[in-house]
Amino acid sequence: LCYSSALFFFRFHLYPDLTDMTTTATPHATPNAKNEHDGLHFPHLSGRLEDRRLLTGRGTYTSDRNLPGQVHAVFLRADRAHARILAIDTAAALAMPGVLRVLTGEDIKAAGINSLPTQLPSNGRDGQPLLKPYRPALALGKVRFVGEPVVCLIAQTLRQAQDAVEAVQVDYEDLPVVARTADAMASGAVQLHDNVPGNRVFDYGAGDEAATDAVIKSAKKVVRLSLYNNRVVGSPMEPRAAIGNYDAARDQYTFYTVTQGVNLIRAQLSVVLGVGEEKIDIVAKDVGGGFGVRSNIQPEYPVLLLASKLLGHAVKWTSTRSEAFLSDEQGRDVHTSGEAAVDERGRILALRFDFITNLGAYCAPSGPFINMRATAPLTGVYDVPIACARNQFILTNTAPMAAYRGAGRPVMSAIIERLVNQIALELKLDPADVRRINMIPKDKFPYTLANGMVYDCGDPKSVMEDALKAANWSDKAAWEAKRKDARARGKLYGRGLATCIESTGAGGAPDQVELRFGKDGRINAYAVSHASGQGHETAYAQIVSAVLGVPVDHITLVEGDPAVRLKGNGTGGSRSTHGAGSVMNLAAIEVVKKGLALAADDLETAEGDLEFVDGNYRVKGTDRSVSLTALAQKLAPQGGGVHPLDTRTDSMVGATWPNGCHIAEVEIDPETGVVDFLSYIACDDAGVIINHQLVEGQMHGSVAQGSAQVLGEHAIYDAQTGQMLTGSYMDYPLPRAGFLPPITLLDHPVPTQTNSLGAKGVGEAGVTHSLPTLMNAINEALAQVGVSHFDMPATPARVWAAVQAARAGQPAALAVPQR
Repeated sequence: LCYSSALFFFRFHLYPDLTDMTTTATPHATPNAKNEHDGLHFPHLSGRLEDRRLLTGRGTYTSDRNLPGQVHAVFLRADRAHARILAIDTAAALAMPGVLRVLTGEDIKAAGINSLPTQLPSNGRDGQPLLKPYRPALALGKVRFVGEPVVCLIAQTLRQAQDAVEAVQVDYEDLPVVARTADAMASGAVQLHDNVPGNRVFDYGAGDEAATDAVIKSAKKVVRLSLYNNRVVGSPMEPRAAIGNYDAARDQYTFYTVTQGVNLIRAQLSVVLGVGEEKIDIVAKDVGGGFGVRSNIQPEYPVLLLASKLLGHAVKWTSTRSEAFLSDEQGRDVHTSGEAAVDERGRILALRFDFITNLGAYCAPSGPFINMRATAPLTGVYDVPIACARNQFILTNTAPMAAYRGAGRPVMSAIIERLVNQIALELKLDPADVRRINMIPKDKFPYTLANGMVYDCGDPKSVMEDALKAANWSDKAAWEAKRKDARARGKLYGRGLATCIESTGAGGAPDQVELRFGKDGRINAYAVSHASGQGHETAYAQIVSAVLGVPVDHITLVEGDPAVRLKGNGTGGSRSTHGAGSVMNLAAIEVVKKGLALAADDLETAEGDLEFVDGNYRVKGTDRSVSLTALAQKLAPQGGGVHPLDTRTDSMVGATWPNGCHIAEVEIDPETGVVDFLSYIACDDAGVIINHQLVEGQMHGSVAQGSAQVLGEHAIYDAQTGQMLTGSYMDYPLPRAGFLPPITLLDHPVPTQTNSLGAKGVGEAGVTHSLPTLMNAINEALAQVGVSHFDMPATPARVWAAVQAARAGQPAALAVPQR
């Protein structure tokens, strides 16, 4: 399970009767309610199918695996942010007991290992494509961030490898460091890569810049705001782990790893190794947390496979937590600014955004694309005809950046929703009223944005009204009473709301699944999505069961089986139910159709005389029937082989746009800087819900993760040395049990037509909404002591310092933390 969902794991899964202590569900979508989109009724479950295996220690994580004859690898990493490698002395290490091989960047180059890939399917606003710096699997000639792998040492045992790697000597020549985007963009700044002048790899533009500029220049009122979206570490519960195994007899690579989808890992390894994808098998079962940082290959992966090929042994490696802090892909680290041209009523006439994005020392495979997609919901839930955005991607001497829960959307939602609140503040209007007057009306969906993106469906105004009603927003006397009560206790009270929309479910390939029947009538459901705590085994089984009428515990999900190669996308962008889940539905429908002819033969009747009800083929108007399970048992091939009911189905599933309104209350102690969350209400349109408990877990985990970024998670690098200053949980706080107040979850479903279920993504909604929701509440509270602007993270030290600065006449002294 991922760490943020794990906060609520014991409440939901060990003690399911305690669910109501943390969640209130609206009648809009009671658990297992009838699906009005397609007539399905999803079976009721008291818990998740995978929980017994995971809770009783029967999970199979990558580090649980041990292969015959395996040896162990450790990596020596750069201890400085920018330097030339003058020499690497491995002689002493090679002489130590058990050491089998030491690999360097030169060895990797000689073996023909290619640069790690990166993709971006468009040109920038200057007409230029992405500049792709060469990224070796082991540092070659230079190191460019602390934690970059320099040497791989392989020994018989892990302890031998750990001892011997300390004997490797690397001679460096230090180079100037640029750890911040402002420093990297400065005139005369050191250039990290020869092919990237000015350290800018891409200059992206969206919308109509000229038209936007014209409206803003002529507007009577322009509201401006600048923010910093702080850098965060993905920090899954399970550190990265991998085993590379090369079979010389078959000329076949097998790679065991943590992943969010085997196809993307296989494709990227194919490029780096220079071999066909058919030569690579990816094996993964249980994965302890994803958040986007499990999507791509990492530099260690091709090195392990090469080492296995050279040594004739399987080679295993498990990351330490310290390595994870330094070398795992990270997220956010974007400086944003927004401008809104408005009239006197608060109607938004035009929007302009500027982003400066830190991509780290190299372009991670998904890093540029994820940040380009940040501007997809360019105008949020608002009907704004003219808008534009610019996003500059900058390289620095820090760990590479890629997808992290929300994958760009929390960056966009933070600036839009904070800017809308700023409009309300400057025009002295209710923040809800400003949103009402600007929201896209339901009858304008599908809605085309100023950047050409199309929202498929939604009703954001009704979603907001549901949340406002639950929060008693319009009762100004009640809010003022809370404010006075807090003031009497020496506290600052604030409330905030945000109404966000996000793209979910997009995929680059059709999703493909397969249903296979066993002799006992049980079903194996195959997919290439990969769970990391979301509950795929439960949700997919419920989807198939709802169509076929077989018990959910007769359906077993198998994700990423190398023997069953399927097309499809990994788990990311909140797309698993939307994509693979909806194709499971189509596959089950196809099974029912296949079974009609087979059941007609069995019952000696015409197909047209049959109906399929509750898992049974029944002759209409009679009691003659045969169950699907019994039919499958009768038809099972005696000597093995393909079952006549086996079905492989695929479908291209497009993106959909779930939206929501979240409202939070906070109290701040100005004397200590401590922020307490009093309440949190989340009303979301997630389309048709398959399993409400899974949605609750996703929302709780996602809100906790966003809240943690608001209150403390901040990966900080020293500006002069590029050393990471927050390299452990001693100074990088994660959310803990009791971190959040009870969360009220409300549903306002508007089913989408982009998939057969009508479902929309939900896994990242909490983090996308919680950043602006909580920061709007915190800023409202701090305004009472004169703080005019405050940015994440709201740590006690920063909040206290902002209060002190305001009292000293510097109301925005800590507006933006170091970056």
